[in-house]
Amino acid sequence: MTEDSTAYRPGDREDFDRLYRESYHRILYTLMSILRDREAAEDCAQETFVRAYRAWRRWKPEAPPEAWLHRIALNIAASYRRKERRRRLGATLRRDEPPPPDLDPPGASELLVALRRLPARDAALIVLRHHHGYSNREIAAALGVPETTISSRLAAAKSRLLHELRVDDVVTRPS
Repeated sequence: MTEDSTAYRPGDREDFDRLYRESYHRILYTLMSILRDREAAEDCAQETFVRAYRAWRRWKPEAPPEAWLHRIALNIAASYRRKERRRRLGATLRRDEPPPPDLDPPGASELLVALRRLPARDAALIVLRHHHGYSNREIAAALGVPETTISSRLAAAKSRLLHELRVDDVVTRPS
């Protein structure tokens, strides 16, 4: 993250507009990495900014503003995934609709496919660190966890991602 959290004033509409312009695409990318669906990610990104705007007066400048937004976005994405699983289960049990198609189109990056199979928190850790370049402090603020746990959580997430990539390699590349 590049912005200085002291440059933003809680409750200031122009500052929130600037935060939106500067962070929307990173929030959307993170959500797309987790949800596997651009429309769902766009809906969740919109909900993230609506909730953030409502709470903007209460934002504390000690927390980096984009990390605060990511925390809201990740909570919304987790809720969306839970609702979607319940909806699919109900539809399958009622046989109202066929099982969902594979959401990863042919030619999708192996890394992206493997990343999307990870638990949301693992995918978020990897995206926040390696795509957005967040520090451990910023990741901790975004996820609402102690900073001291980030290194071990990130190592575990990378290990699970590596396992997914190896499983893909075995499954998709016969020897």
